Parts: sequence; structure tokens; C-alpha cells
Amino acid sequence: MFAMVTAGPSAIGRSLVLALAKAGYDVAFTHRGAGPAAAALEAAVAAVGRRGRAWESDAGDAAAVARFHAEAADWAGTAPDVLVNNAGVQTWAGLLDLRADQWDAVMHTNLRGTFLNTQAAGRAMVAAGKGGAIVNLGSGCNKLAFPRLVDYTASKGGIEQFTKSAAVELGPHGIRVNCIAPGAIATERTAAEAGDYAATWSRVTPLRRVGTPEDIAGPLLFLCSPAAGFITGQTIWVDGGVFSQATWPYED
Repeated sequence: MFAMVTAGPSAIGRSLVLALAKAGYDVAFTHRGAGPAAAALEAAVAAVGRRGRAWESDAGDAAAVARFHAEAADWAGTAPDVLVNNAGVQTWAGLLDLRADQWDAVMHTNLRGTFLNTQAAGRAMVAAGKGGAIVNLGSGCNKLAFPRLVDYTASKGGIEQFTKSAAVELGPHGIRVNCIAPGAIATERTAAEAGDYAATWSRVTPLRRVGTPEDIAGPLLFLCSPAAGFITGQTIWVDGGVFSQATWPYED
């Protein structure tokens, strides 16, 4: 089995790559300027008995995406069974302060990148005639507006709607497309958002803890498996319940 993952060496990406490898997939993944981390991830995949290969590639660059998919298919000797669109960036700015170039950069990676990689993998899966599974990484801001994350919120909402469109179009070919929307996940990046990120988010999360990158891996493997064979166009919220609760003006 063969899987492709964008932004493999990222905190969540690394967990997903390793989970797929442990489940029996050879994994091709991308990175941008993270050579040492990519090499370490290749070695970690090899350590669990599978093949891993990194490509430096910009998820939103059409030529780079085409090259990644063509070379990865040659390396694997087959079309992908799974694609995970994990690449994502964000900027912190309110609507009135956000620059157009910041908006463009976020859309380039998050939304355009998801489109380009889905299109490339979808074409290969259709040509191979063996179906497949595509999983896009969304966010809690698929559903709710996040403060000072205007471009990120717009891109993730777009990813959820794109997931539905892709599921409808690719369904007749046996290709399922779904979205995973994480809540507060403890990573190096999120740790910089608050003095005590885990405690801050645990207080408002019904399960009273933050998530880990490993919490995303289980839902991913489920969505890629035959157990999810009749599930497509859906978003699975992996958020400890935080985005299911209403803002309530009364005290308990």
C-alpha cells in the first residue's frame, strides 16, 4: 500500500506518516526547508519496516506538485491508495490589518495546495481504477470564526466545502474524500500561542485535556480503512468536544 502526505515533518504530519507506516503503507511525503527533520522521518519509517521518501515541494506550486506526484508514483511503482493534505500555514492579524500578500500566502498553501494535490492524486487513482481515500486536515475554524485568523479561517472553511465537492465528483470512481478537524492540539507551534497552552485549552474542553498529534492518527487510519468504506464527504471533529459546546451566558 502507498500513501502520500504533505508537510510530513510537521508535528501532526510526522504522527500521521508514522501511523500510516505502522499500518503497512510506504509513505512519500513533502517538506519545505526541513531537510534534517525529513531525513529523520525517513529513518523512522524505515525503523518500522516500511519505505519512506521525502520530497522538498511547495504544496501550492502546480509544477512542484506535479513533479512530486509523478516522481513519488515512480518510486512507489503504483498510484497512491491514500493522500493526506496536511500542509498548512497561518498569519496572526485582524481583518483590518491583514495584508493581501499574507492572505495570498495562506490561500496558496492551505486551499490551493489541497486542490492541487487532490487533483493530482485523484487523476492517478482514477487512472489506476482501484479507488482510494483522500483526507484533508481542517480546523475548528471550519465551523467558527477564530480571532485574528481571518485568512486561516477562510481557507479551512474552504477546505471543508472542497472536501464535499471532491467527494461527490470522485465517489463514482470509488474514491472517498473526508476531512479531519482538530481542536486544540499540543505541538511546538501551539505552545507559543499561550503561556500554558495545555492548561488554557483544557479548562474549556469537555474532555478536560488538549489533544496530541497521535489523537489525529486513529481517525486518519479509520477513514483510510475498509471500515469507513461508506463514509465520504464528511468532517470528523477531533476536538475533545470543545467546538460542540455553545457559548452560554449563564453561570452553572
